[in-house]
Amino acid sequence: MAQARTFCIAGAGIAGLTLALALAKQANSKTKTKIILLERNDEITEFGAGLQLGPNAHRALDSLGLEEELHKVSFEPEGVDIFSYKQKKPIVTLKLGATAREKFGVPYSVIHRADLVHTLYNKVKKSKLIDVYFGVLDFKITNANKNPIVNFKCKDGNEIEINTHAFIGADGVCSVTRTGVLDGPLSKYSGYVAWRTLIDIEKLKNVIDLNNTSLMWGTGFHAVAYPLPHRNKVNIAIFTRETMSVGFGIRQTPSLPNSAKSDPRLSKILELADGWKHWPLAAVSTSTWHKGSVGLVGDAAHAMLPFQAQGAAMGIEDAVILAPLLMNEESPATAFEKYENKRQARVNKVIKTSATNGKIFHMSAPLSKARNAVVKMQGEMNHYSRLGWIYDYDPLV
Repeated sequence: MAQARTFCIAGAGIAGLTLALALAKQANSKTKTKIILLERNDEITEFGAGLQLGPNAHRALDSLGLEEELHKVSFEPEGVDIFSYKQKKPIVTLKLGATAREKFGVPYSVIHRADLVHTLYNKVKKSKLIDVYFGVLDFKITNANKNPIVNFKCKDGNEIEINTHAFIGADGVCSVTRTGVLDGPLSKYSGYVAWRTLIDIEKLKNVIDLNNTSLMWGTGFHAVAYPLPHRNKVNIAIFTRETMSVGFGIRQTPSLPNSAKSDPRLSKILELADGWKHWPLAAVSTSTWHKGSVGLVGDAAHAMLPFQAQGAAMGIEDAVILAPLLMNEESPATAFEKYENKRQARVNKVIKTSATNGKIFHMSAPLSKARNAVVKMQGEMNHYSRLGWIYDYDPLV
């Protein structure tokens, strides 16, 4: 008689959807598999705007059969123009595009978060092994050590109980799984905020190079801009510090340091933007990613600053690494332990790199001048040796 394994995942975001697909891919005739996704929203939704998909993320997503669909809704910048405060020309343009494909065998691309989420969800809908419950108000887990029992309520009044093989929290930075089931820490405000907006491509054609990503450095801030041709928009994100988080919200004008407002390129972007999303950046620090048959993936385990553009990629890597372990190990606890051992050192190194980037990007003179000289001297290919450990990584090996 075939074994039966039911996996329940909290959160239908990038990490949760990827994990569901990865588990479905691992299913075989010997193991009757069912994957349940619990989503608090009434439909698939994704906050934010753009994100960057490095080669490491592409390898994982391509393994799930998403290469063709992602190509339709993403864009491969030819390079990264790095600008220092008030400079008209880039310090250097880091090569991407065809060079990245040749180096890594897969692209370095940018994509709107919603396009990635809907690409994942469209694949999920085609799987007979995956069920998605929307409008989940709350859930309760008993018997977490082995064969967790999950009880949850939906907005339509349904109360459902599921006996599972394992429960995985992909419920983000404010994870209830982490805090309520694993007794882990609350997320903490990082001191940084992001200001995000989308601007019509046509409006920025004389402001930035629309073949490239633009990275702008200044005292106390940095900004990133890249095209999303599929949407005829340019994604803009400005990062700065606030002494206290004042919550999420929509604002017409971001509160930025004067150094940001007086940079000609950025001031033109501010002039052209029509409203901004204010996004306090929270982070999670915990070494406990599982207890018994309950574990964490993505931001629920390791939300990080976005200054290396690897937050989503780490959750994607988590998913494709954890899935075969959960399917092949007899005990979910053993699977989670092996997953932690494989993931934590790498994730912590990315977290540290991201935090260091924030300090480097926001330097003031005279340190910024020394930084600029070093970056220029290192040249257009230095990122491949400096960050190869991130991009060369194959989560399937």
